[in-house]
Amino acid sequence: MTNISSHKKIANHSVAWEQAFGYVQAVKLKDTIYISGQLSHDGDGKLVAPAELNADGRPADFSQMEPQIRQTYANAKTLLAAYGATLDDVVEETLFVLDVPSAFSAGSKVRKEMYGTDMPQCASNLIGVTALAFPEQVVEITFRAVIDHPAD
Repeated sequence: MTNISSHKKIANHSVAWEQAFGYVQAVKLKDTIYISGQLSHDGDGKLVAPAELNADGRPADFSQMEPQIRQTYANAKTLLAAYGATLDDVVEETLFVLDVPSAFSAGSKVRKEMYGTDMPQCASNLIGVTALAFPEQVVEITFRAVIDHPAD
């Protein structure tokens, strides 16, 4: 985590596209943590569970939705931990997906697993989109968390 001013603290995964696009993965301002769209990459920036592509360069199917969602939550948990926060501090999430039915099925399972409850206590949006940053990517999730220890 880096202090970029007396008010903002940032966190990154140190993956190539942060510098290429020019953004940070997370910003904490006062008691709120804003997490940029997360995807299913490992520590080296390699996509975990990439979708197989068809001849048009689009995902051939959405069978990788569940493992991609799981890794995406793991990456968000890493960023939250940089601020001493957990998924319990998340108040809103937005899932951007290439296929809503498969995301609803996989997401309902993985979300309950990740939050450790059948009714996660955060507002949630599931939005179908036509494309994401990488062709093999089928999901991206943003998060907003509020913590009780803003001075940290």
